Amino acid sequence: MEKKSMTVGIYTLGCKVNQYESEAIAEELIRKGFKIDSPSAVCDAYVINTCTVTAESDRKARQFIRRAITKNPDAYVVVTGCMAQTAAEDIARIDGVDAVVGNTDKLSAARLIEQLTKKGEKSSSPIICVSDIDSADFEKMNITTFDRTRAYVKIEDGCESRCTYCIIPSARGKIRSKAPEDVIAEVKALTAGGCREVVLTGIETASYGKDLGNTNLASLLCEIDKIDGIGRVRLGSLDPSLIKKDFVEKISGLRSLAPHFHLSLQSGSDTVLALMKRKYNSKMAMTAIELLREYIPDVKFTTDIIVGFPYETEENFMETVEFVRKADFLMTHIFPYSKRAGTPAAKMQGQIPKEEKSRRLHLLSDVEAASRMNILQKEIEKNPYKEVLFETFKDGILTGHTADFIEVKVPFCRPLHAQLVKVRLDSTDGNVIYGVIDEG
Repeated sequence: MEKKSMTVGIYTLGCKVNQYESEAIAEELIRKGFKIDSPSAVCDAYVINTCTVTAESDRKARQFIRRAITKNPDAYVVVTGCMAQTAAEDIARIDGVDAVVGNTDKLSAARLIEQLTKKGEKSSSPIICVSDIDSADFEKMNITTFDRTRAYVKIEDGCESRCTYCIIPSARGKIRSKAPEDVIAEVKALTAGGCREVVLTGIETASYGKDLGNTNLASLLCEIDKIDGIGRVRLGSLDPSLIKKDFVEKISGLRSLAPHFHLSLQSGSDTVLALMKRKYNSKMAMTAIELLREYIPDVKFTTDIIVGFPYETEENFMETVEFVRKADFLMTHIFPYSKRAGTPAAKMQGQIPKEEKSRRLHLLSDVEAASRMNILQKEIEKNPYKEVLFETFKDGILTGHTADFIEVKVPFCRPLHAQLVKVRLDSTDGNVIYGVIDEG
Protein backbone atom coordinates (compact mmCIF):
# COMPACT_ATOMS: atom_id res chain seq x y z
CA MET A 1 0.00 0.00 0.00
CA GLU A 2 1.36 3.39 -1.01
CA LYS A 3 2.37 5.61 1.90
CA LYS A 4 0.17 8.69 2.25
CA SER A 5 2.01 11.98 1.74
CA MET A 6 2.10 14.29 4.73
CA THR A 7 0.30 17.59 4.18
CA VAL A 8 1.59 21.11 4.73
CA GLY A 9 -0.53 24.25 4.88
CA ILE A 10 1.18 27.55 4.09
CA TYR A 11 -0.18 30.84 5.45
CA THR A 12 1.23 33.89 3.65
CA LEU A 13 0.89 37.41 4.96
CA GLY A 14 2.14 40.63 3.39
CA CYS A 15 3.74 41.55 0.10
CA LYS A 16 4.23 39.93 -3.30
CA VAL A 17 7.80 39.02 -2.33
CA ASN A 18 6.42 36.91 0.50
CA GLN A 19 3.97 35.28 -1.93
CA TYR A 20 6.84 34.36 -4.23
CA GLU A 21 8.93 32.99 -1.37
CA SER A 22 6.00 30.92 -0.10
CA GLU A 23 5.62 29.39 -3.56
CA ALA A 24 9.33 28.56 -3.59
CA ILE A 25 9.01 26.91 -0.15
CA ALA A 26 5.96 24.97 -1.40
CA GLU A 27 7.87 23.68 -4.43
CA GLU A 28 10.76 22.63 -2.18
CA LEU A 29 8.33 20.74 0.06
CA ILE A 30 6.77 19.01 -2.95
CA ARG A 31 10.24 17.91 -4.10
CA LYS A 32 10.70 16.39 -0.66
CA GLY A 33 7.49 14.36 -1.03
CA PHE A 34 5.02 16.53 0.87
CA LYS A 35 1.58 17.53 -0.35
CA ILE A 36 0.53 21.18 -0.14
CA ASP A 37 -2.96 21.63 1.25
CA SER A 38 -5.12 24.62 2.11
CA PRO A 39 -3.89 26.35 5.29
CA SER A 40 -7.50 26.22 6.50
CA ALA A 41 -7.35 22.41 6.48
CA VAL A 42 -6.14 20.18 9.29
CA CYS A 43 -2.57 19.56 8.10
CA ASP A 44 0.42 17.60 9.42
CA ALA A 45 2.56 20.73 9.35
CA TYR A 46 2.21 24.47 8.79
CA VAL A 47 4.51 27.21 7.51
CA ILE A 48 3.49 30.75 8.49
CA ASN A 49 5.25 33.36 6.34
CA THR A 50 4.91 36.59 8.31
CA CYS A 51 4.86 40.31 7.59
CA THR A 52 5.90 43.02 10.06
CA VAL A 53 5.22 46.24 8.15
CA THR A 54 2.74 47.43 10.82
CA ALA A 55 1.77 46.49 14.37
CA GLU A 56 -1.43 45.09 12.85
CA SER A 57 0.70 42.81 10.65
CA ASP A 58 2.35 41.41 13.78
CA ARG A 59 -1.05 40.87 15.41
CA LYS A 60 -2.31 38.99 12.35
CA ALA A 61 0.85 36.86 12.27
CA ARG A 62 0.36 35.79 15.89
CA GLN A 63 -3.30 35.10 15.13
CA PHE A 64 -2.40 32.84 12.19
CA ILE A 65 0.24 31.01 14.25
CA ARG A 66 -2.26 30.27 17.01
CA ARG A 67 -4.94 29.35 14.48
CA ALA A 68 -2.64 26.71 12.96
CA ILE A 69 -1.77 25.31 16.39
CA THR A 70 -5.47 25.18 17.35
CA LYS A 71 -6.39 23.33 14.13
CA ASN A 72 -3.93 20.58 14.91
CA PRO A 73 -1.97 20.78 18.19
CA ASP A 74 0.20 17.88 16.98
CA ALA A 75 1.19 19.64 13.75
CA TYR A 76 4.74 20.85 13.19
CA VAL A 77 4.72 24.65 13.02
CA VAL A 78 7.50 26.64 11.35
CA VAL A 79 7.32 30.44 11.33
CA THR A 80 9.34 32.46 8.82
CA GLY A 81 9.34 35.92 7.22
CA CYS A 82 9.84 39.48 8.40
CA MET A 83 8.37 39.17 11.89
CA ALA A 84 10.43 36.01 12.36
CA GLN A 85 13.53 38.00 11.46
CA THR A 86 12.84 40.88 13.87
CA ALA A 87 11.05 39.13 16.74
CA ALA A 88 12.30 35.53 16.76
CA GLU A 89 12.39 35.16 20.55
CA ASP A 90 8.83 36.47 20.93
CA ILE A 91 7.57 33.96 18.37
CA ALA A 92 9.53 31.12 19.94
CA ARG A 93 7.70 31.75 23.21
CA ILE A 94 4.35 30.86 21.59
CA ASP A 95 3.50 27.38 22.82
CA GLY A 96 3.34 25.00 19.86
CA VAL A 97 5.90 26.68 17.59
CA ASP A 98 8.62 24.23 16.52
CA ALA A 99 10.99 26.49 14.57
CA VAL A 100 11.58 30.12 13.65
CA VAL A 101 13.32 30.93 10.34
CA GLY A 102 14.52 34.40 9.38
CA ASN A 103 14.81 36.03 5.95
CA THR A 104 18.34 34.91 5.11
CA ASP A 105 17.52 31.26 4.32
CA LYS A 106 13.76 30.85 4.00
CA LEU A 107 14.02 27.57 2.11
CA SER A 108 15.32 26.03 5.33
CA ALA A 109 11.66 26.11 6.44
CA ALA A 110 11.11 23.14 4.10
CA ARG A 111 14.20 21.35 5.38
CA LEU A 112 13.09 21.81 8.99
CA ILE A 113 9.62 20.41 8.20
CA GLU A 114 11.35 17.38 6.73
CA GLN A 115 13.60 16.97 9.80
CA LEU A 116 10.72 17.35 12.25
CA THR A 117 8.51 14.82 10.48
CA LYS A 118 11.36 12.30 10.28
CA LYS A 119 12.01 12.75 13.99
CA GLY A 120 8.32 12.23 14.63
CA GLU A 121 7.91 14.55 17.59
CA LYS A 122 7.48 18.25 18.19
CA SER A 123 10.39 20.37 19.38
CA SER A 124 10.71 20.59 23.16
CA SER A 125 12.52 23.89 22.59
CA PRO A 126 11.90 25.82 19.34
CA ILE A 127 14.71 25.80 16.79
CA ILE A 128 15.74 29.37 15.91
CA CYS A 129 17.44 29.86 12.51
CA VAL A 130 17.88 33.62 12.31
CA SER A 131 21.16 35.24 11.25
CA ASP A 132 22.42 38.76 10.55
CA ILE A 133 20.27 40.17 7.73
CA ASP A 134 22.77 42.93 6.86
CA SER A 135 25.45 40.44 5.85
CA ALA A 136 23.10 38.18 3.86
CA ASP A 137 23.49 37.36 0.17
CA PHE A 138 20.56 37.01 -2.22
CA GLU A 139 18.98 33.67 -1.40
CA LYS A 140 18.90 31.45 -4.47
CA MET A 141 15.37 30.25 -5.13
CA ASN A 142 13.12 29.95 -8.13
CA ILE A 143 9.63 28.79 -9.02
CA THR A 144 8.33 26.73 -11.91
CA THR A 145 4.57 26.89 -11.24
CA PHE A 146 2.13 29.77 -11.02
CA ASP A 147 -1.45 30.58 -10.09
CA ARG A 148 -3.93 31.14 -12.94
CA THR A 149 -2.12 33.24 -15.54
CA ARG A 150 0.34 35.30 -13.54
CA ALA A 151 3.64 34.57 -11.80
CA TYR A 152 5.59 36.78 -9.43
CA VAL A 153 9.36 36.63 -9.87
CA LYS A 154 11.51 38.05 -7.10
CA ILE A 155 14.45 39.92 -8.60
CA GLU A 156 15.62 41.98 -5.60
CA ASP A 157 15.66 41.90 -1.82
CA GLY A 158 16.42 44.51 0.82
CA CYS A 159 16.03 48.26 1.13
CA GLU A 160 18.44 50.99 2.21
CA SER A 161 16.09 53.97 2.11
CA ARG A 162 15.38 54.13 5.86
CA CYS A 163 12.08 55.99 5.55
CA THR A 164 11.05 57.22 8.97
CA TYR A 165 7.82 55.18 9.11
CA CYS A 166 9.22 51.86 7.88
CA ILE A 167 10.71 48.89 9.77
CA ILE A 168 11.37 46.79 6.65
CA PRO A 169 15.12 47.58 6.26
CA SER A 170 15.61 45.93 9.67
CA ALA A 171 13.73 42.86 8.45
CA ARG A 172 15.14 42.65 4.92
CA GLY A 173 18.63 44.15 5.11
CA LYS A 174 20.75 45.65 2.36
CA ILE A 175 19.94 45.64 -1.36
CA ARG A 176 20.66 42.27 -3.00
CA SER A 177 19.84 41.50 -6.63
CA LYS A 178 19.24 38.22 -8.40
CA ALA A 179 21.78 37.58 -11.16
CA PRO A 180 20.28 38.64 -14.52
CA GLU A 181 20.99 35.25 -16.09
CA ASP A 182 19.04 33.58 -13.27
CA VAL A 183 16.09 35.93 -13.77
CA ILE A 184 16.10 35.25 -17.51
CA ALA A 185 16.24 31.48 -16.99
CA GLU A 186 13.33 31.60 -14.54
CA VAL A 187 11.16 33.77 -16.79
CA LYS A 188 11.97 31.55 -19.79
CA ALA A 189 10.86 28.45 -17.88
CA LEU A 190 7.64 30.08 -16.67
CA THR A 191 6.85 31.32 -20.19
CA ALA A 192 7.50 27.86 -21.67
CA GLY A 193 5.16 26.47 -19.01
CA GLY A 194 2.30 28.66 -20.21
CA CYS A 195 2.62 31.73 -18.00
CA ARG A 196 1.14 34.72 -19.81
CA GLU A 197 2.11 37.46 -17.36
CA VAL A 198 5.22 37.86 -15.23
CA VAL A 199 5.42 40.43 -12.44
CA LEU A 200 8.96 41.40 -11.48
CA THR A 201 8.97 42.22 -7.82
CA GLY A 202 11.27 43.07 -4.94
CA ILE A 203 11.41 44.94 -1.67
CA GLU A 204 12.76 47.93 -3.60
CA THR A 205 12.41 46.85 -7.23
CA ALA A 206 13.75 50.17 -8.57
CA SER A 207 17.14 49.40 -6.97
CA TYR A 208 17.63 46.20 -8.98
CA GLY A 209 21.28 45.84 -10.03
CA LYS A 210 22.63 48.54 -7.75
CA ASP A 211 24.78 45.97 -5.94
CA LEU A 212 25.85 44.15 -9.11
CA GLY A 213 27.31 47.10 -10.97
CA ASN A 214 26.88 45.64 -14.46
CA THR A 215 23.11 45.83 -14.92
CA ASN A 216 19.98 47.70 -13.89
CA LEU A 217 16.21 47.35 -14.15
CA ALA A 218 15.98 48.83 -17.66
CA SER A 219 18.68 46.48 -19.00
CA LEU A 220 16.95 43.50 -17.39
CA LEU A 221 13.63 44.44 -18.99
CA CYS A 222 15.30 44.69 -22.39
CA GLU A 223 16.74 41.17 -22.04
CA ILE A 224 13.42 39.72 -20.90
CA ASP A 225 11.72 41.36 -23.87
CA LYS A 226 13.83 39.15 -26.18
CA ILE A 227 12.45 35.87 -24.75
CA ASP A 228 10.53 33.83 -27.32
CA GLY A 229 6.83 33.71 -26.53
CA ILE A 230 7.06 36.22 -23.70
CA GLY A 231 3.66 37.53 -22.64
CA ARG A 232 3.09 40.59 -20.53
CA VAL A 233 5.76 41.81 -18.15
CA ARG A 234 4.55 43.93 -15.27
CA LEU A 235 6.59 45.69 -12.60
CA GLY A 236 6.05 45.70 -8.87
CA SER A 237 5.98 48.88 -6.82
CA LEU A 238 8.50 51.51 -7.98
CA ASP A 239 10.07 54.50 -6.28
CA PRO A 240 9.25 57.58 -8.43
CA SER A 241 12.92 58.64 -8.30
CA LEU A 242 13.71 55.83 -10.76
CA ILE A 243 11.59 57.36 -13.52
CA LYS A 244 14.02 59.55 -15.44
CA LYS A 245 14.25 60.27 -19.17
CA ASP A 246 16.99 57.73 -19.96
CA PHE A 247 15.05 54.97 -18.17
CA VAL A 248 11.78 55.82 -19.91
CA GLU A 249 13.42 56.07 -23.35
CA LYS A 250 14.99 52.65 -22.88
CA ILE A 251 11.79 50.85 -21.83
CA SER A 252 9.15 52.67 -23.87
CA GLY A 253 9.59 50.54 -27.00
CA LEU A 254 9.48 47.14 -25.32
CA ARG A 255 6.74 44.90 -26.72
CA SER A 256 6.20 42.95 -23.50
CA LEU A 257 6.13 45.72 -20.91
CA ALA A 258 2.61 46.38 -19.64
CA PRO A 259 1.64 50.08 -19.75
CA HIS A 260 0.92 50.17 -16.04
CA PHE A 261 3.12 51.44 -13.22
CA HIS A 262 2.55 51.30 -9.48
CA LEU A 263 4.37 54.27 -7.97
CA SER A 264 5.02 54.21 -4.24
CA LEU A 265 4.13 57.88 -3.70
CA GLN A 266 3.01 57.98 -0.01
CA SER A 267 2.24 61.74 -0.07
CA GLY A 268 1.81 64.65 -2.43
CA SER A 269 3.14 67.16 0.11
CA ASP A 270 6.82 68.12 0.04
CA THR A 271 6.72 68.80 3.77
CA VAL A 272 5.42 65.33 4.56
CA LEU A 273 7.74 63.63 2.04
CA ALA A 274 10.69 65.32 3.76
CA LEU A 275 9.44 64.14 7.18
CA MET A 276 9.17 60.63 5.73
CA LYS A 277 12.71 60.93 4.28
CA ARG A 278 11.56 59.89 0.82
CA LYS A 279 14.03 60.32 -2.04
CA TYR A 280 11.88 62.67 -4.15
CA ASN A 281 9.53 65.61 -3.89
CA SER A 282 6.09 66.15 -5.42
CA LYS A 283 7.51 67.89 -8.51
CA MET A 284 9.83 64.96 -9.24
CA ALA A 285 6.94 62.52 -8.83
CA MET A 286 4.65 64.46 -11.15
CA THR A 287 7.45 64.83 -13.71
CA ALA A 288 7.88 61.05 -13.66
CA ILE A 289 4.16 60.55 -14.36
CA GLU A 290 4.15 63.12 -17.17
CA LEU A 291 7.29 61.61 -18.71
CA LEU A 292 5.76 58.13 -18.82
CA ARG A 293 2.57 59.53 -20.35
CA GLU A 294 4.62 61.29 -23.01
CA TYR A 295 6.46 58.12 -24.07
CA ILE A 296 3.88 55.39 -23.41
CA PRO A 297 0.38 55.98 -24.84
CA ASP A 298 -2.58 55.08 -22.58
CA VAL A 299 -0.31 54.29 -19.62
CA LYS A 300 -2.14 53.89 -16.30
CA PHE A 301 -0.91 54.48 -12.77
CA THR A 302 -1.74 53.11 -9.35
CA THR A 303 -0.23 54.29 -6.08
CA ASP A 304 -0.05 54.12 -2.27
CA ILE A 305 -0.82 57.06 0.03
CA ILE A 306 -0.41 57.40 3.79
CA VAL A 307 -2.75 59.94 5.40
CA GLY A 308 -2.36 61.43 8.86
CA PHE A 309 1.43 61.18 9.05
CA PRO A 310 2.80 63.01 12.12
CA TYR A 311 2.73 66.80 11.68
CA GLU A 312 0.62 66.55 8.49
CA THR A 313 -1.45 69.76 8.49
CA GLU A 314 -4.73 70.26 6.69
CA GLU A 315 -2.79 72.25 4.08
CA ASN A 316 -0.33 69.39 3.62
CA PHE A 317 -3.20 66.93 3.27
CA MET A 318 -4.92 69.09 0.65
CA GLU A 319 -1.65 69.18 -1.31
CA THR A 320 -1.87 65.39 -1.48
CA VAL A 321 -5.53 65.58 -2.52
CA GLU A 322 -4.65 67.96 -5.36
CA PHE A 323 -1.75 65.76 -6.44
CA VAL A 324 -4.01 62.70 -6.61
CA ARG A 325 -6.58 64.67 -8.64
CA LYS A 326 -3.95 65.90 -11.09
CA ALA A 327 -2.16 62.55 -11.40
CA ASP A 328 -5.41 60.77 -12.30
CA PHE A 329 -4.59 57.42 -10.72
CA LEU A 330 -6.53 54.34 -11.77
CA MET A 331 -6.36 53.15 -8.17
CA THR A 332 -5.04 54.68 -4.95
CA HIS A 333 -4.41 52.42 -1.97
CA ILE A 334 -4.94 54.69 1.04
CA PHE A 335 -3.69 53.87 4.54
CA PRO A 336 -4.07 55.81 7.77
CA TYR A 337 -0.66 56.24 9.39
CA SER A 338 -0.08 53.82 12.26
CA LYS A 339 2.86 53.84 14.63
CA ARG A 340 5.48 51.18 14.06
CA ALA A 341 7.68 50.54 17.08
CA GLY A 342 11.35 50.97 16.27
CA THR A 343 10.85 53.69 13.65
CA PRO A 344 11.63 57.42 14.04
CA ALA A 345 8.07 58.41 13.09
CA ALA A 346 6.63 56.50 16.04
CA LYS A 347 8.53 58.83 18.39
CA MET A 348 7.54 62.04 16.61
CA GLN A 349 5.41 64.60 18.36
CA GLY A 350 2.46 65.87 16.34
CA GLN A 351 0.65 62.54 16.05
CA ILE A 352 -2.71 62.96 14.28
CA PRO A 353 -5.87 61.84 16.12
CA LYS A 354 -7.51 58.65 14.86
CA GLU A 355 -10.75 60.45 13.98
CA GLU A 356 -8.90 62.99 11.85
CA LYS A 357 -6.96 60.27 10.02
CA SER A 358 -10.27 58.55 9.28
CA ARG A 359 -11.79 61.79 7.94
CA ARG A 360 -8.84 62.34 5.63
CA LEU A 361 -8.94 58.74 4.44
CA HIS A 362 -12.61 59.00 3.50
CA LEU A 363 -12.16 62.36 1.77
CA LEU A 364 -9.26 61.07 -0.32
CA SER A 365 -11.18 57.87 -1.04
CA ASP A 366 -13.95 59.94 -2.61
CA VAL A 367 -11.41 61.73 -4.80
CA GLU A 368 -9.87 58.39 -5.79
CA ALA A 369 -13.27 56.90 -6.66
CA ALA A 370 -14.16 59.87 -8.86
CA SER A 371 -10.83 59.60 -10.67
CA ARG A 372 -11.27 55.87 -11.32
CA MET A 373 -14.84 56.34 -12.57
CA ASN A 374 -13.66 59.05 -14.95
CA ILE A 375 -10.82 56.86 -16.30
CA LEU A 376 -13.10 53.86 -16.85
CA GLN A 377 -15.81 55.92 -18.58
CA LYS A 378 -13.23 57.52 -20.88
CA GLU A 379 -11.85 54.09 -21.70
CA ILE A 380 -15.27 52.87 -22.80
CA GLU A 381 -15.78 55.96 -24.96
CA LYS A 382 -12.32 56.20 -26.54
CA ASN A 383 -11.03 52.61 -26.54
CA PRO A 384 -14.12 50.38 -26.62
CA TYR A 385 -12.23 47.30 -27.85
CA LYS A 386 -9.37 45.97 -25.73
CA GLU A 387 -7.54 42.69 -25.27
CA VAL A 388 -8.19 41.05 -21.91
CA LEU A 389 -6.13 38.29 -20.34
CA PHE A 390 -8.67 36.14 -18.51
CA GLU A 391 -7.74 34.69 -15.14
CA THR A 392 -10.87 33.28 -13.49
CA PHE A 393 -14.30 31.89 -14.36
CA LYS A 394 -17.03 31.75 -11.72
CA ASP A 395 -20.83 31.62 -11.94
CA GLY A 396 -20.75 32.27 -15.68
CA ILE A 397 -18.49 35.33 -15.37
CA LEU A 398 -14.98 35.65 -16.80
CA THR A 399 -12.64 38.04 -15.00
CA GLY A 400 -9.36 39.38 -16.31
CA HIS A 401 -7.22 42.46 -16.84
CA THR A 402 -6.20 44.62 -19.74
CA ALA A 403 -2.52 45.36 -20.23
CA ASP A 404 -3.00 48.70 -18.46
CA PHE A 405 -4.51 46.89 -15.44
CA ILE A 406 -8.20 47.61 -15.87
CA GLU A 407 -10.29 44.80 -14.42
CA VAL A 408 -12.89 43.48 -16.88
CA LYS A 409 -15.81 41.10 -16.29
CA VAL A 410 -17.59 39.29 -19.12
CA PRO A 411 -20.52 36.83 -19.06
CA PHE A 412 -19.62 33.65 -20.95
CA CYS A 413 -20.45 29.96 -21.20
CA ARG A 414 -17.02 28.47 -20.44
CA PRO A 415 -13.59 29.27 -18.98
CA LEU A 416 -11.01 31.07 -21.11
CA HIS A 417 -8.16 30.56 -18.68
CA ALA A 418 -4.91 32.24 -19.76
CA GLN A 419 -6.38 33.34 -23.08
CA LEU A 420 -5.96 36.83 -24.51
CA VAL A 421 -9.34 37.80 -25.98
CA LYS A 422 -10.69 40.91 -27.65
CA VAL A 423 -13.55 42.38 -25.62
CA ARG A 424 -16.05 45.16 -26.33
CA LEU A 425 -16.23 47.40 -23.27
CA ASP A 426 -19.83 48.33 -22.48
CA SER A 427 -20.33 49.76 -18.99
CA THR A 428 -18.77 50.36 -15.59
CA ASP A 429 -19.79 50.48 -11.96
CA GLY A 430 -16.80 52.65 -11.13
CA ASN A 431 -14.65 49.70 -10.06
CA VAL A 432 -14.58 47.33 -13.03
CA ILE A 433 -15.66 47.43 -16.67
CA TYR A 434 -18.28 45.03 -17.99
CA GLY A 435 -18.05 43.88 -21.56
CA VAL A 436 -18.80 41.15 -24.11
CA ILE A 437 -16.54 38.92 -26.18
CA ASP A 438 -15.97 40.41 -29.61
CA GLU A 439 -16.98 37.55 -31.93
CA GLY A 440 -16.27 39.55 -35.08
